[in-house]
Amino acid sequence: MGTRIPVSINGNLVADPELSYGDSGIAHAKLRVAVNQRFQAADGTWRDGIPVFHNVSAFRALAENISRSMKKGDPVIVSGELEFRSYEKDGAQHEARRIIAEIVGPDLRFGTTSYEPTPKPIPTVTLGSPEHVQSEPRITNSSGWVPTMPATSPQFGGIGTNGIQM
Repeated sequence: MGTRIPVSINGNLVADPELSYGDSGIAHAKLRVAVNQRFQAADGTWRDGIPVFHNVSAFRALAENISRSMKKGDPVIVSGELEFRSYEKDGAQHEARRIIAEIVGPDLRFGTTSYEPTPKPIPTVTLGSPEHVQSEPRITNSSGWVPTMPATSPQFGGIGTNGIQM
């Protein structure tokens, strides 16, 4: 198991996100983010430093939402874990690093956006199928009475379903 370090960066997307699906059907988005440090020169003007490029990977719904929402040049904020790995190529040992994104969003210092929740898929169930028949646990006493929750909780006060002040 490799070392994982929590990290947050903000920068700009260098290219459009690349969305692909693995053999197991899991979505994977690859991002390339340039982070530029700005500094103030002796004459008081602000200048850009040398950019540092980061490879970012996002998975599942986050990957799909990124690919639908972001494009080259967008200012982004990424929070996740820095992952290091080593590999051998042409007889030489190499190291690579990437950020496994947990959160990706637009950097709102430079613009505005609107939020649209991802619609939840509606399960399709055929009448009469085993999925359609649901067994709901019911608690009854010997008289057949089914207890219900009061309209208000006793810890918060108020009047319960039986009309008694709690």
